[in-house]
Amino acid sequence: MGKQINVVGAILIREGKILCCKRGPGRSLAYLWEFPGGKIEKGETPWEALSRELQEELKIKVKIEPEVFEESSYDYEFGTVKMKTVICHLEKGEPILTEHVALKWLPVTELETLEWAPVDVPTVKKLVAQGYFYD
Repeated sequence: MGKQINVVGAILIREGKILCCKRGPGRSLAYLWEFPGGKIEKGETPWEALSRELQEELKIKVKIEPEVFEESSYDYEFGTVKMKTVICHLEKGEPILTEHVALKWLPVTELETLEWAPVDVPTVKKLVAQGYFYD
């Protein structure tokens, strides 16, 4: 059993579309798409971690919904990633690429056209199944 990595991802909604971010080279899961977010540090709640990560990675401020949308885990060669995804709404700023190589705002119907990191797939499938949207 490898190490467990707890992460949180944002289902960031704007005008009925969801923000999708593409991982850069030289990192694990290079060039796969993911929901923005990151590791939950010791002593942080998932919401605090998500707020911090989005500020660091994309230079944005968001309003985070109180409930978890989906929980998933995936066993990678470097460890098990356990991810919570949460619905968020852009409050301030426009996403700026600092760690990712690309970003797209896609309607839920197009999410499955991207190659997602395995831990993100259950969230994508749930969003598509619900045909989900409000803003």
